[in-house]
Amino acid sequence: MNAYIFPGQGAQFPGMGLDLYEKHPLAQSLFEEANEILGFPITDTMFEGSADDLKQTRVTQPAIFLHSVILSKVLGDAFKPDMVAGHSLGEFSALVANGALTFEDGLRLVSQRALAMQKACELQPSTMAAVLGLDDAVVEQICAATEGVVVPANYNCPGQLVISGEVEAVNRACEKLKEAGARRALVLPVGGAFHSPMMEPAREELAAAIEATVFSAPACPIYQNVTAKAVTDATAIKKNLIAQLTAPVKWTQSVRQMVKDGATRFTEAGPGNVLQGLVKKIDPTVETAAAAVS
Repeated sequence: MNAYIFPGQGAQFPGMGLDLYEKHPLAQSLFEEANEILGFPITDTMFEGSADDLKQTRVTQPAIFLHSVILSKVLGDAFKPDMVAGHSLGEFSALVANGALTFEDGLRLVSQRALAMQKACELQPSTMAAVLGLDDAVVEQICAATEGVVVPANYNCPGQLVISGEVEAVNRACEKLKEAGARRALVLPVGGAFHSPMMEPAREELAAAIEATVFSAPACPIYQNVTAKAVTDATAIKKNLIAQLTAPVKWTQSVRQMVKDGATRFTEAGPGNVLQGLVKKIDPTVETAAAAVS
């Protein structure tokens, strides 16, 4: 069975999507439609902007979404997923790709999500840190025992867990994690504490937008970050999508469940190849590939 997976923030690169735009009329029309929906020429930044230009959250999230979704649409009949999943932001790409959301609604929600998260980041200093070389349970225990807000945020693969929260609490936890034997506990250059209670203002704002958007039954199951289980019910999909902003991304658990449910090949649709690497670390027996068009 073929699983399609969609990357999240951090996968962007200068020039992303330009090859699709130049070679495929469908991609060109969708990119131009995106410029109109967003109200600014995001293609200028994607195709010609610097890495720093692409780091602005209001640009990063829609840019990655557009690259992933337009790539899946250009694949046409070759895009035949038996199941899908997306890492954080990638969950929106996955939902458009499997028919639960329209392109227009997906892009609007991603844009609103990016702006809401940016606002939440500005309310209080917060950050994230990558922890390498410790069991998840040890990281969970240390976060729980650390004063202040610090929680597991991204279960990326065995031995790689990202924590998230208040700056001081994250720094305190990093010291404790190093003492506990972490190979690295490195604060990341991010704008704020994604997938933590610090994103509650963004969750409330996005909840209203998601509730007001029509979701359809998906063409195939989506394994959502919050549950790490197959979901096909539109109401449940909405609920999980809202919870995602303040809850951890259970990527390791999602991939394991997909394999358990029959996935033998994971195809990454979007910029970069980060998810292929994580999948191989989670289960070396499966095949991985990048979605490609001629």
